[in-house]
Amino acid sequence: MSRQYLIRRLLLVIPAMLGISLVLYTVLALAPGDPFGELATNPSVPPEVAAALRAKFGLDDPVWIRYVRWLSAMLHGDWGFSFVSRMDVDRLILQRLPTTLLVIGAAQLLAILVALPVGVLAGTRPYSVFDQVANTLAFVGFSLPTFFTGLLLILVFSIQLDWLPFVYRADIDATGWRFYWEHIKQSIMPVMVLGLFQGASLVRYVRSSVLDVVRLDYVTTARAKGIGERKVITRHVVRNALIPVVTLVALQMPVVFGGAIVTEQIFRVPGIGSLLISAMLANDTPVIMAVTFVFACLVVLCNLIADILYAWLDPRIAFR
Repeated sequence: MSRQYLIRRLLLVIPAMLGISLVLYTVLALAPGDPFGELATNPSVPPEVAAALRAKFGLDDPVWIRYVRWLSAMLHGDWGFSFVSRMDVDRLILQRLPTTLLVIGAAQLLAILVALPVGVLAGTRPYSVFDQVANTLAFVGFSLPTFFTGLLLILVFSIQLDWLPFVYRADIDATGWRFYWEHIKQSIMPVMVLGLFQGASLVRYVRSSVLDVVRLDYVTTARAKGIGERKVITRHVVRNALIPVVTLVALQMPVVFGGAIVTEQIFRVPGIGSLLISAMLANDTPVIMAVTFVFACLVVLCNLIADILYAWLDPRIAFR
């Protein structure tokens, strides 16, 4: 992978993030209501106090002036102030972001660990019993919404079997290995809900991609040279079949984050997804803007990683 390719991709991130921030801020600014909307109907707050607060935070300024002010503050590390939680937005997000990244990262790892071997085996043995079983389970997996599978897992493993806790607790009163074990136990169901849902859809794409590659001439040539079937699959089929799969993973990241929001609500996971829902219900605009922008940054970062993986899987891409 060339340095020029990496620099080009990094430079594309800057206008993308500026465009995303502009659209997000404009939509939220033009939406009805504002953080001080309740002050107008609160009889205990004098009108001059409400007007002074609005003037202090510049809520009556034009949208483009407010956007420039917000962008400048963001670049200087000031993400705003939460009027509901009474604390800085960046501190509020940093408290919850690790939990969300842990759950989503573990779920994506589980999805890849399930989808790659199952999809490759199904693609190299089309229409076999294994392929039919894998396809059936995959169809069932991505047809069921995450809120249904989440409630089903709670019913089975928490209520019926009493094996796993169905409420995620951040303040676990334990030390040593028990502390980590309790965190693992309460993460199992959220990770399974997200990971199996994503893995089910990835199985179909891995299978389809392997079927397309395994019929190509260079694979037939490799077999004709006497190379073992395992080496043909691992060296010539899997690597080239992963390119469209990497594209799919990158494009589905918004869906993953959307599913994470629902899953965090079901299992009461204290992540930024549940923070976003709480902020929307309380009309806490600074938090809404910051959380949605963080989600957008994570999606752009995942696409950047996908571009880097393209160049690693197929070096020709870096020279186009």
